[in-house]
Amino acid sequence: MKIIELPDYLANKIAAGEVVERPASVVKELVENSVDAKSDWIKIDIEEAGLQSIKITDNGVGIPHDQCKKAFLRHATSKIKNENDLFHVKTLGFRGEALASIAAVSRLRIQTSTGEEAGTVLEIEGGHLQSDARSDARQGTEILVRDIFFNTPARLKYLKTVHTELGHITDIINRMALSHPKIRFELTHNGRRIFHTTGKGDLRQIAAAIYGMSVAKNMIPVSKQTTDYSINGFIVKPEVNRASRNYITTVVNGRIIRNIGLARAITEGYHTLLPIGRQPIVILNIEMDPILIDVNVHPTKLEVRFSKEKELFTAVEEMIKEAFHKQTLIPSGSQPKPEKQKSFQNSFDFQTSEKKPITASVKTEAEELAEHSNKSILKVNEPAANHVTDTLEESALTEIEEKTGINGNTPGDIPEERERIPVLYPIGQHHGTYIIAQNEDGLYIIDQHAAQERIKYEYYRDKIGEVESELQDLLVPITFEFTAQEALIIKQYDIELQKVGLFFENFGQNAYIVRTHPTWFPKGEEEETIREMVDQLIREQNINLHKLREDAAILMSCKKSIKANHYLNSNDIERLLNDLRACEEPFTCPHGRPIIIRFTKYEMEKMFKRVM
Repeated sequence: MKIIELPDYLANKIAAGEVVERPASVVKELVENSVDAKSDWIKIDIEEAGLQSIKITDNGVGIPHDQCKKAFLRHATSKIKNENDLFHVKTLGFRGEALASIAAVSRLRIQTSTGEEAGTVLEIEGGHLQSDARSDARQGTEILVRDIFFNTPARLKYLKTVHTELGHITDIINRMALSHPKIRFELTHNGRRIFHTTGKGDLRQIAAAIYGMSVAKNMIPVSKQTTDYSINGFIVKPEVNRASRNYITTVVNGRIIRNIGLARAITEGYHTLLPIGRQPIVILNIEMDPILIDVNVHPTKLEVRFSKEKELFTAVEEMIKEAFHKQTLIPSGSQPKPEKQKSFQNSFDFQTSEKKPITASVKTEAEELAEHSNKSILKVNEPAANHVTDTLEESALTEIEEKTGINGNTPGDIPEERERIPVLYPIGQHHGTYIIAQNEDGLYIIDQHAAQERIKYEYYRDKIGEVESELQDLLVPITFEFTAQEALIIKQYDIELQKVGLFFENFGQNAYIVRTHPTWFPKGEEEETIREMVDQLIREQNINLHKLREDAAILMSCKKSIKANHYLNSNDIERLLNDLRACEEPFTCPHGRPIIIRFTKYEMEKMFKRVM
């Protein structure tokens, strides 16, 4: 076996496989460079979703003439100089791979100047320098990338249609705008502007631009300070939710990051307020000492590690819970009209440099958007990306401020604790399922099963929490059979299992019996609960007793609550409403379904055309 050293052009192509997955990867890397160059204006011009060309223009500090060619060498960077700098990274880029990788798989032209002398123009094709000239002295940088993957045609077949690729690019720019509200971004596609921000630092305005005004009206500002972390941003009321976690945007020290634990902490903050299978819309900005985070764990720098992650996750979860605990979360019964949206054209045809046609798959726009929905922060037709430019008038945002109490970019103080559900006067019952009530604020409809589920859940949750070491004998022991690996883990964590009331007795090879269980186990669900505890132990190497007890409380509350088509007398209704008002979180059942909705007098009059 002969070992050789790969030439630079081949090594750069290999690196490009990690760094440059698709046109959106090029956009991300180049825009991050523009941010690091202290730009306050960045323009992104895209042709045919970036497969034909990508041009990034900024007004940053520029690159000196004698440094420009060095920027395209492998692992050439101005961001770090020694090993210690790796633990104090304050910039978005630092690995020195992006420019070399992009240049290796495209035809690239860069024009840059520091503004103090004549600038530089370089043309590079497939990683090879074609020309080196001087240019005017306009401060900033313009990079044009054409014919991406022209010399690696096998990569082209893995790219999706123009709709999908453009959706990925829009996603990147949206997130960059959310993480840097003081930078003015402008995105055009085939000469048409589809997104822009003002750069005034108003995160509300940017969020409204991306998600639409209906989402912005339901945004709640949050903030929290700890010894190590400064956290602020916006959370959206649980009634407005999505099917995936792609609408959670987390920014750490200006860097858009992805961390499963942090995303889980956010959803735990919503707790039982979200319907099962639904995810929140959240924008969080976290500032911390760079030494507490390792950003050098992934080629695209998306995934990170926290050195004090438990403290951070706890702070985020508590912050969200505290914010919601001070809110009245009764949704309106009237549905807002869908916001007017434009859409991109259905299909595109374009040519590569060899003039071979690459034809987008013939799909309906709905199919194309559905395909992309799980991969992007937004569907191409959902983000209001096209009504961003002109519908975000100051008057509209002022209306949001007046109606929601949101004012300014910095999260303000949340009002003091107030009655979470007002006094309601019952009118009657509808189909033995819904309670109709009223007060001076409007008409209320209450789901009686969901209401009692919440009441019972909080009761059982508290009662189960009081039980510590009480055990109950089983008339018939339960037998479990495990795999060899599961049996080893059970043996390893035997002491921890005993502490939570589980005593496994060996009953043959990889088989065990259980003769007792904690008294808080749901009746009839003992075997399932024990199996869940073991599965949790295997999965997480830990037993989360709090979560298990919560699951048990949810199960018992559901089984013991009144069902639909059950008629109540006036005393029963009065008692149910009073018990609901005494709950800590009276707005959703433990599964996240709404308990109560309200129609204001104005909404009722509007529905009956008394007002227009």
